[in-house]
Amino acid sequence: MPVLNGLWPGAGDQSLGAADGTDLGSVRSQSGAGPGVVPGWVWPLGGTPVPCGGGVPVQLPALLKRIRSAWRTRLTLLGFRRTEVAFEREDACPCFAGDGRLRGHTVILSERRGSYPLIDLRLLNNTAQQGETGSRRKLKRLLSFQRYCHASRLLSSLSPHTSLHLLDEDYHAQAGHMLSKVGTWNFDIFLFDRLTNGNSLVTLMCHLFNVYGLIQHFQLDMVKLHRFLGMIQEDYHTQNPYHNAVHAADVTQAMYCYLKEPKLCEALTPLDVFLALMAAAAHDVDHPGVNQPFLIKTKHHLASLYQNTSVLESHHWRSTVGMLRESGLLSHLPAEETQDIEHQLGSLILATDISRQNEFLTSFREHLDQQDLNLEDTHHRHFILQIALKCADICNPCRVWELSRQWSERVCEEFYRQGDLERKFDLEISPLCNQQSDSVPAIQIGFISYIVEPLFEEWMRFTDGSELTESMMGHMRKNKARWRQLRQEPPASPLQEEAEVPEDSGTP
Repeated sequence: MPVLNGLWPGAGDQSLGAADGTDLGSVRSQSGAGPGVVPGWVWPLGGTPVPCGGGVPVQLPALLKRIRSAWRTRLTLLGFRRTEVAFEREDACPCFAGDGRLRGHTVILSERRGSYPLIDLRLLNNTAQQGETGSRRKLKRLLSFQRYCHASRLLSSLSPHTSLHLLDEDYHAQAGHMLSKVGTWNFDIFLFDRLTNGNSLVTLMCHLFNVYGLIQHFQLDMVKLHRFLGMIQEDYHTQNPYHNAVHAADVTQAMYCYLKEPKLCEALTPLDVFLALMAAAAHDVDHPGVNQPFLIKTKHHLASLYQNTSVLESHHWRSTVGMLRESGLLSHLPAEETQDIEHQLGSLILATDISRQNEFLTSFREHLDQQDLNLEDTHHRHFILQIALKCADICNPCRVWELSRQWSERVCEEFYRQGDLERKFDLEISPLCNQQSDSVPAIQIGFISYIVEPLFEEWMRFTDGSELTESMMGHMRKNKARWRQLRQEPPASPLQEEAEVPEDSGTP
């Protein structure tokens, strides 16, 4: 049996042991079952164990389980992605009839890019049968281990020499401590993403759903919720410097801060909070890393599909609806309610289209001038959620300088990559995408002056100058001044940079 090679040392000899290290060849049953029978074990065929390789008794379900595990490992090393094998029954292994033949072993193959693995609750049942205490800490460890080991983010493109580092308890404790301060504006999403091993969006959303009691209110299935959130996180492109899952988590954290505004929090319903968090998490899902004009001039199929109007935003919305239906997260709700949620999600995500900035800004300013916003009205609350999502999407200049600068450099790097791609294919380079003429300070000063500042001035009027808004406006003014200072300073020459390095810095 070549499949067994490498699974354990000396396959087929008397050194084969049980899962707990017991030597099967030396154990005799007290009930007289004969050599090789471990007391208390239940054999699938109702008789003595089946000899395998030199007469060593092996428990058939355990043997089949190891064979399947070896085969899946082999598929992973050969480059196959996300192929999951499931059995129709709940047993971890196929069932056996009285004659020893397999029954109920229909195999279902399913593959989807970015889909989140189902949590195998049979693993928990098996450990409970083995006598382990079902404490919350052990259950959490088992679920976390399975998620990290099976998530495509970790296992995709792994070579045989790649080591897989899992998080220890210290990292989990630090991430939990950060979640206790998730409502503060200086929340470091980059550090949080590292502490969660790249699962910042899933971890943050699960925490916020628990904070607001949305799981109990909408009777959500936790397994389906984890699957949906994992699908969303995996469909963000990690190769994008800016439009990735960390950006989605950052927007979600900003949206949570806005939902806590005193003027808004008391008027929101659970459905409003659910829609706001979901739209923030999925507003840029499956972003290709290029803008809408690039898709249009290259005749991309998405541009044709959505008729050159809100192409990316429409794709983000439709992708989210598809994953909602695939995961079955809302399948228990009435069809009309589910359809209404999908349409409202679309309305929120489509509002992030930057080409509609003046449309929303003008409408927002008119409402504030006329003082006719009534948060008890469903349509007015939805409009405010649209504005809040737009603010959260472009709030990077309002963060502290250490975070704001990182986001600014990331978005400009994504612009420059598009410009390089356009230059490679002899296309007209889009505005802000020419690294030779468009500097990071110049791009950020224009972005703050024409996009961010006008919107947040109106948001400040709406919140009546809340503490959070005052803090954001202060950061924005300071960051704008810093970018102006950097634009005026000439770039340092290599000799100057070398002279500024301290002698004890360790730089060769």
